Amino acid sequence: MTVFTTDVSTDVSTFHELESAVRMYCRTFPAVFTRAKGARLRSEDGREFLDFFCGAGALNYGHNPEWVVDRVRAYLEGDGILHGLDMHTVAKREFIETFRRVVLEPRGLRYKLQFCGPTGTDAVEAALKLVRKVTGRQTVVSFTGGFHGMSRGSLAVTGSRRARAAGSVGLHDVLFVPYEDGPAGSFDSVSYLTRLVADPSAGVDLPAAVIVESVQVEGGIYPASAQWLRDLRTFTEQHGILLVCDEIQTGCGRTGSFFGFEHAGIQPDLVTLSKSIGGAGMPLALTLIRPELDVWRSGEHTGTFRGNQLAFVAGAAALTAWEDPSFRQRIAESSARLTAFGARLRGTEPRLAVRGRGMLLGVDTGPLGRPGYAERIQRRCFDDGLVVELCGRDDEVVKLMPPLTIGEADLDEGLAIIETAVRQV
Repeated sequence: MTVFTTDVSTDVSTFHELESAVRMYCRTFPAVFTRAKGARLRSEDGREFLDFFCGAGALNYGHNPEWVVDRVRAYLEGDGILHGLDMHTVAKREFIETFRRVVLEPRGLRYKLQFCGPTGTDAVEAALKLVRKVTGRQTVVSFTGGFHGMSRGSLAVTGSRRARAAGSVGLHDVLFVPYEDGPAGSFDSVSYLTRLVADPSAGVDLPAAVIVESVQVEGGIYPASAQWLRDLRTFTEQHGILLVCDEIQTGCGRTGSFFGFEHAGIQPDLVTLSKSIGGAGMPLALTLIRPELDVWRSGEHTGTFRGNQLAFVAGAAALTAWEDPSFRQRIAESSARLTAFGARLRGTEPRLAVRGRGMLLGVDTGPLGRPGYAERIQRRCFDDGLVVELCGRDDEVVKLMPPLTIGEADLDEGLAIIETAVRQV
């Protein structure tokens, strides 16, 4: 049972006076939050909210999961090392060994682990640098609708003009190709890439790599089909191009399996992970590298906070959940309920487009042809006690990301709030 204390204070003057105007989520969710547990948040004025946003995918295991928090508490009480750069520590060894046992070995995967820094964009930057070093080539293929981070290299392979404009990032050494699906419909992007590479007059150099998301989340919840991912893997192998799968938001179980690419049966050359790999919102980012591609020289890619010791502890604890069959069964059951809800919602309003996979669902109001619908649904949900985020080219898609650990009653309560909001808006 979730237990919260109540505080009636709602003072936000400090934020308005001193925090930068760049802040975003606090404008969408106007509350001062104090405590959280499982799928629920509590604000200073005593309101309680179900959280279907989950820290943009950083809280797949819910808020303050007890089996993770207990491990962190014990580590702190034992004066465990809190900062270690990339030195050998017990915490890092336990994380690596747990990751190998729980994630790599059951899937027959062989990767070296590079700890890049605290956020997903750090993992992408490392991957982009490495693929160019390995191949000696510069061009990277990315997809329209893709999102890979907010630092300069990651922005260059991000499709959003709005995101790139803030960093004044151009399109040097990046070739954008339509994703398998998008607002304009389906596209045979693999055949298009095959034609470009085969044509000596196409004006395109042989790429170093292709970077792809197994589900485009920020682009509007567009899942890649298993066959398309297999075709993309075949194309890259045939031409000596490296395949980078960005699993920062889709990894750690969000799509039902640990990695979003698993349903295709492929093995990427590099994988980027962050968000929920930190266990309980702890900052951590990984680039997984096929061993023969690990050509880094010592110190070629560094970062002061690339070895977050508390994230190692929390991340290792969180991974142990995957050894529990009941945990995996809960994900499967909740995913089925989410899929059934999507079908029911389409029956309510046939013009809605509903897409998703696993514990990720997008309600696309774009086909209604009325801008602002998604924002109104989001606002209505918040007023009724549910936090949901928007995505898509014009924020036209309501994004549902409940915790993987959510109970049946909480899931149904949140879905009922969304259904009511859709009907009324």
